[in-house]
Amino acid sequence: MNSKLYLRAFEYEDLPFINLLRNEDELYKYTCGNKFYISSERDIKWIEDKIFNNRDQLYLMLCTKGENTPIGYVAATNIDYLNRKAQYGGIVIAREHAGKGYGTEASQLLLRHIFEELGMNMMYGFWREDHLASLRMAEKIGFKRDGLVRDYVFKQNGFHNAYIYSILKSEYNSMYVLN
Repeated sequence: MNSKLYLRAFEYEDLPFINLLRNEDELYKYTCGNKFYISSERDIKWIEDKIFNNRDQLYLMLCTKGENTPIGYVAATNIDYLNRKAQYGGIVIAREHAGKGYGTEASQLLLRHIFEELGMNMMYGFWREDHLASLRMAEKIGFKRDGLVRDYVFKQNGFHNAYIYSILKSEYNSMYVLN
């Protein structure tokens, strides 16, 4: 993979950018997470949690190589070291950087870290059935559709179904490591 991005830990100076992203209505339109209005004071605590309590959750900044510009963040949650699995917690990319392939690359970098550094055997995640671009991205990077979870999330005054996807380390290896 010819990478245009790199991942790094959250820093306190990321607060204004992260708070801006977490308050952006359009970014939450098709996610499985709900939108909340978040003060910068609350995000200080949130960022501290991501910095100091990262054993079972991993939130990483996405930055462009060269300019070192933060463009968003990616997450793995519910990291289970005993059963060697983690949940794809999602990706948030600033609107001005959308549509440039960064989501795919960031997700591939996250998979590399999960499988090659943390030793996980499986990553799974939930994608809304009506977010076609996200579904295509998940399949492009190797996730397989395992099933449909009905009425998974309530937002925009209605319930929405979500697909559960997963990728195993052996599938990741055949796609990325052995080629």
